[in-house]
Amino acid sequence: MGDTETNADVAVVGAGPAGLYAAYCAGFRGLSGVLVDALPEPGGQIAALYSEKKIYDVAGHPAVRGRDLVDNLVAQVAPFRPRYLLGRAALSLAPDEGGGWVIGLEGGGRVHAKAVVVAAGLGRPVPRTLPCLAPYQGRGVAHHVPRPDEHRGRDVVIVGGGDSAVDWALALASVARSVTVVHRRSAFRAHEYGVKQMYASGARVITGAEVVACRGSERLEEVLVRAGEKRWALPAQALVGALGFITNLGPIVDWGLQMVNRRIMVDATMRTNLPGVYAIGDMCSYKGRVPLISVGFGEAATAANHLAVELRPGSRLAPDHSTDTDGALIP
Repeated sequence: MGDTETNADVAVVGAGPAGLYAAYCAGFRGLSGVLVDALPEPGGQIAALYSEKKIYDVAGHPAVRGRDLVDNLVAQVAPFRPRYLLGRAALSLAPDEGGGWVIGLEGGGRVHAKAVVVAAGLGRPVPRTLPCLAPYQGRGVAHHVPRPDEHRGRDVVIVGGGDSAVDWALALASVARSVTVVHRRSAFRAHEYGVKQMYASGARVITGAEVVACRGSERLEEVLVRAGEKRWALPAQALVGALGFITNLGPIVDWGLQMVNRRIMVDATMRTNLPGVYAIGDMCSYKGRVPLISVGFGEAATAANHLAVELRPGSRLAPDHSTDTDGALIP
């Protein structure tokens, strides 16, 4: 079928932490899965914004780097061989002729699934950018750093003054040949402790300035910085635009789901108002919900086990204990 027509028991819209764990829980129940995400790699906003930052409120991890958490979730679900359709936004949701649902994808193609789990977080993150960066997007300009080691030996310019800009500077300080942070204000919005670390890391920090031009033949080679009447060029084989993201729910608002304040309403089983469609993570809402990653994991397990019973009537709601399977459920 290729990428044109994909069939699965469960389609998970959103490959962030909650979506990845939902695919694992579905796989553990013997259901095939496909993960759809507009981002080019799994991990959701953690991969896009916090891959090098430590997270302290995930059960069982005193501290875990965002990238490591995502890598572990991908490894956990890997034995069940879910299909990944990345860089492909889910555009439409409609009843399938053969039962279940069909999801129309950006760029063409459809996913046919018996059940759907919407785990799209706060929506599709669209990076804020500068007009001068656009011509070099993908040719030296990016908006996050999924793998800092890829910038080893490069001159890197980071634009921004928030936590992400400071985090990238700290992550790259020991890897890149040089790191320069350019911020248009005199003070940073980031946490004071991180800012102090950045100044101590050896990174060059230029405040009250902005990047006004990018130069290079095939790829980015240098950027032009302006501060008042002063202008100068900085060598740059990479520029990270850490200017924040705007979240956009996109076409999900037109899927017929009951929504309040940009969130999908669910019941105690994570079911939405549409049969066979569930919602988990920051995309869903119910009375008393706490917006934590660990809560999203619980919602993923709840949704996956309830839909397993829905797809296979008569089966038990509670899954087998993983410690008792000795790998028997892993294909």
